[in-house]
Amino acid sequence: MSTEQKGILSRLSIVVVLMTLFLLVVFVKIARIQYLEGDKYRDISENRTIRKDTIYYNRGNVVSARGSLLATSMSKYDIRMDVVTVSDDVFEKNIHALSESMAAMFGKPIQYYKTYFRRARRTKNRYLLIARNLGYMDYLKVKSFPIFRLGLYKGGFITEQRTVREHPIGKIAERTIGYDDYRGEVGIEGAYTEYLEGSVGWRMKQKIAKNQWKPINDNNEVEPKDGSDVITTIDINVQDIAHHALLEQLEKFEADHGCVIVMETKTGNIKAIANLGRTSKGKFYEKRNYAVWESHEPGSTFKVASLLVALEDKVVDTSTVVDTEKGRIYIHRKKVEDSHRGGYGKISAGRVIEVSSNVGIVKLIQKHYKQNPQKFVDAINEIGFGSKLGLEIKGEGAPYIPSPKDKKRWNGISLEWMAWGYGISLTPLQTLTFYNAIANDGVMVKPKFVSELRTEGKIDKVFETEVLNPKIASMETVKKLRRVLEKVVEQGTATNIYTPNFSMAGKTGTAKKFIPVTKDEHGELHGGYYSSKHYTASFAGFFPADAPKYSCIVVVHNPDKKKGYYGATVAAPVFKKIAQKMYASAPIKTQVENSAPEVMDLEEDMEAYYALLNDEVKTIPDVRGMSGMDAISVLENLGMKVEFEGVGRVKRQSIRKGTRIKKGTTIVLKLS
Repeated sequence: MSTEQKGILSRLSIVVVLMTLFLLVVFVKIARIQYLEGDKYRDISENRTIRKDTIYYNRGNVVSARGSLLATSMSKYDIRMDVVTVSDDVFEKNIHALSESMAAMFGKPIQYYKTYFRRARRTKNRYLLIARNLGYMDYLKVKSFPIFRLGLYKGGFITEQRTVREHPIGKIAERTIGYDDYRGEVGIEGAYTEYLEGSVGWRMKQKIAKNQWKPINDNNEVEPKDGSDVITTIDINVQDIAHHALLEQLEKFEADHGCVIVMETKTGNIKAIANLGRTSKGKFYEKRNYAVWESHEPGSTFKVASLLVALEDKVVDTSTVVDTEKGRIYIHRKKVEDSHRGGYGKISAGRVIEVSSNVGIVKLIQKHYKQNPQKFVDAINEIGFGSKLGLEIKGEGAPYIPSPKDKKRWNGISLEWMAWGYGISLTPLQTLTFYNAIANDGVMVKPKFVSELRTEGKIDKVFETEVLNPKIASMETVKKLRRVLEKVVEQGTATNIYTPNFSMAGKTGTAKKFIPVTKDEHGELHGGYYSSKHYTASFAGFFPADAPKYSCIVVVHNPDKKKGYYGATVAAPVFKKIAQKMYASAPIKTQVENSAPEVMDLEEDMEAYYALLNDEVKTIPDVRGMSGMDAISVLENLGMKVEFEGVGRVKRQSIRKGTRIKKGTTIVLKLS
């Protein structure tokens, strides 16, 4: 063998050895992967094709005091189809019937769906879109279609479920019902979110294509647990009345915004709360929760608190005479003036409140507290004005009560201005809480929006009435104030809302708006004064006056001055409309019958109510055309159970007019 051949053979031997070593390394690596690291790589592979998909719980419902849904989680369904899963025999036998069902439900031609399914069959589409955003009933209908009814494995039926939050009563009380999402935690939804939330479940899904996942099983591995239902104190009948009464007045006076609150006297339960602000186009909607948030100078509604302090200190009585002079006085060159030109002369302290004399209340407080203003301020704070109510709902405005201890802000007119409701700041709900205490024999209770929590119909927690101040004043003082407030309606500034049908008590308020100091683009300062063009009109009170069951406050900001701006003209009529409708809707038949002879004094839309209730109590009335809430009141007072769909006026009723009434029968109203 030649030297050259030996060299070639030697090199071949080296190559063989190297190849052998390489193959040995490969086999070792394969064995290592298969036997030692197999589980690891199998997990990686499986994790790329199988995943645990979260199933979110249904958030608990927010429910009215009478059981109507205010906020609820509605299930929505997206339907898809794994066309590959369906056998050739099943597909061919049922494709026409499936296309026919699809055409009947979704409106496209039968041939369109045949082509749609066959094309998906040819392209082996395992995630074909059938429908989006279906409600539960439509989902069940589609699920029953030919092929789909065979389920996931034989029929290729794929369901994707999600939940959305909806308000069945629309925009009414939207800010109070609230939300808990990217916008923050607002209203009842935000305040009670820990109870409304539940726990998530999960379901295994397998990847069938890029970004497409299909459930492995028909059932969930872990079922989600829904949140608790929050039962509110809101009565949608009263809410509807308050909302529309306020809206009508805001539109009439072209105001900027306003609010109404109705509270149950003994419990503090908020039965209605409406907040409406005007858009640039002149329409009104629930812009902000003004009732809870907006702290402003109350004006004359605060005079009652001033008189309460003086009565409790026994420095005056309601019969104490004060000289209002000619309706105008000056304090440190600042004018205090009555709305009645020429003044009221010498009148009693009680009459000061009745006619809302600014001069009268200022002189009374100045005379007895000028030497010790801190005594007056301390008494105001002891009532409960100096601190927040401590509401669960976020965003309560902070009250402001000035004090002589604050040298920077207290001045020579602070006491006198405070006496008639200026230089202080309160929210409408804080003011109402005070008036409610007068109606409640001096017991100040905390406003309450939620009464209890329930899970699957069982009560989990009850929220009891909380007392903020067990005694804002003696019973003697409270009785005197209640009588004075009743006279405000009978013979004072609010005689325009007086009616002999039922008694009301309250106080009007008309406050000038303070224009804050601002700097314009040229650096010049503007504002720093009380405007003679911009006002806040209000009325706070309770009804019935002799045995108060409800308290109510109405506040309207910036009404058109040309159309009216006094509390009696702008705010008090809203109070009356709410009070009379609630009075007429009360399920005490004798009360309605007693007031029947006076029915012409009520609003026109209540005349039909009385006629129905008194003349047709044996048969079903025709409530078509009535507002939904009035129709519900009529029918419930006749002993019927009422279900309704939609908002607005009654379009259809499920039981015909003239049908004999059977107590407990359910009638369904369609509203539009």
